[in-house]
Amino acid sequence: MAIESKSTKFDVITALPQALTYMLDTPNIEKPTFGLLLNGREFVFIKLIKQQQPKYARSYALSIEKEHELQQVLSLLKCFSELIVSATDY
Repeated sequence: MAIESKSTKFDVITALPQALTYMLDTPNIEKPTFGLLLNGREFVFIKLIKQQQPKYARSYALSIEKEHELQQVLSLLKCFSELIVSATDY
């Protein structure tokens, strides 16, 4: 998982090229790589599938200022943490 953060004065998507660069450098090409872009106010989740021609997808910008979106962000972060823990347990 890659995490890229920018200041709140920048649009959260400005972190996308840098995060994708980090994600493309991961050695595992069989499994997708996940990323998180944030600027302190908004969150964007990204997924990269490395193939002959890599493809990525991203969520829309989730805002901490909207309660239901904050719950989505926290739920996704919890899922990621569980995946990381289970991957390191074996």
